[in-house]
Amino acid sequence: MTATPSPNPRPVTPGLAANPTFDQEPCELVLDTAPRLFAVVQVCGDSPADADGWVAAWGLVDNDGPTHVISIDGRARMTLASPERALRHFAGRPGITSRLVWLAQPGAAGLDRAEAA
Repeated sequence: MTATPSPNPRPVTPGLAANPTFDQEPCELVLDTAPRLFAVVQVCGDSPADADGWVAAWGLVDNDGPTHVISIDGRARMTLASPERALRHFAGRPGITSRLVWLAQPGAAGLDRAEAA
């Protein structure tokens, strides 16, 4: 009996144990190339004592790529040249300002959802 070549261009061999050294490489690649995540926060109030704020949108930006922003309600989606440009879209009404709040850079990555949580 002769084996015929697999039509799958990337065949999977079941039963092989995962290579822990290689498994670490994709995790490091993800950490090195992950986009930065930020929120656009709207703030109203005349002084810090009576200020109120809420998240109006989420955005992500790559180091040398465009910025993508989506409003909390999903009705506004934007591709902008920089995160700061999103501020204009969320601070047009009198008494409301907007600011960017950056999430800290991730420090870990996992291959399955439970590991990453």
